[in-house]
Amino acid sequence: MKQIRFLDVGWTYQALAPKMDAASKRVLESGWFIHGDEVKAFEHEFGHYTGAAHCIGCGNGLEAIELALRAAEVGHGDDVLVPSNTFIATWLAVTRTGANIIPVEPVEGTYNMDPAKLDAALTPKTKAIIPVHLYGQPADMDPIMEFAEKHSLFVVTDAAQAHGAVYKGRMCGTLGHAAAFSFYPGKNLGAFGDGGAVTTMDANIAEKVRKLANYGSTEKYIHECKGFNSRLDELQAAFLRVKLDKLDNWNWTRKEIAGIYLEGLKDTPLVLPVVSEGVQSVWHLFVVRCKDRDGLIEHLTENKIEAAIHYPIPPHKQGAYKEMANLSLPISEAIHREVLSLPIGPHMTGEEAKRVVEAVKKFF
Repeated sequence: MKQIRFLDVGWTYQALAPKMDAASKRVLESGWFIHGDEVKAFEHEFGHYTGAAHCIGCGNGLEAIELALRAAEVGHGDDVLVPSNTFIATWLAVTRTGANIIPVEPVEGTYNMDPAKLDAALTPKTKAIIPVHLYGQPADMDPIMEFAEKHSLFVVTDAAQAHGAVYKGRMCGTLGHAAAFSFYPGKNLGAFGDGGAVTTMDANIAEKVRKLANYGSTEKYIHECKGFNSRLDELQAAFLRVKLDKLDNWNWTRKEIAGIYLEGLKDTPLVLPVVSEGVQSVWHLFVVRCKDRDGLIEHLTENKIEAAIHYPIPPHKQGAYKEMANLSLPISEAIHREVLSLPIGPHMTGEEAKRVVEAVKKFF
């Protein structure tokens, strides 16, 4: 019986090998590896894809969030409203600016930040909000943006898992004042190494992000502010350009697999993901909740099906945030005890998805 892998990053190279080899050769022969034509072209192409006026490549997704926050002058003494249910990078970006994290619990059905809980979380020092488009589904942005406008807050969306996702006709990347993307290899649009980008409609934010990411400089050896070294390199940009052309097709495959899961598992005890009205998820992950998670993982492993957990420990229970360990965030804690990610991705076939369904049903 063939192993069904949870993730197969190597598949993307195999599927596009001639174009990837040509892209690599083009960069290596150019002799230009940082801030060259490939990065400029990718920034233009990805910005156009998302509908954003500006796109700035950077080192990774965490730094993309931090750069956007710093461009909005978020720093020491400020409070930032952040989902309690997210990957820790969202929190770390806030911490790196010196600002304080104010966790906001999620809507259980979508796992995303609950706009109804923002008012209770607001403090006199709140300066920004970071909604996360978790698992590939956009957060409910209209009420979040209305709240932000009312209280003059900067909104940077964490779109690390949402390349190509749509909210009420608008692409992720244009839903807040800025958006942060990751191109980690396992993402829907993943490089063969680290990479990230900030997209925005605001020319002033774009200029500040670009400057901060390049040692605080817009002119070589002239440094206007204390910046960082956070750059998307030419080789990764070239690879991403090849993959960007396939992103919509790959996302469609994910949607088809998700459809097989939703239909095939609807009569099981699993809690299935809910897609909000007016939203198009790109199904970065297909996350279910199961009371006997460990038992189901063991059963799937015995049937040569890889599963994963996103995420086993919420940020406030991590050692990195031990000072927040006594916070009561019951919704996030319950989610993290039960969530299980089934395999999904363009490397899979419909038949493999049906095999996963049958294996899960046999467990119950």
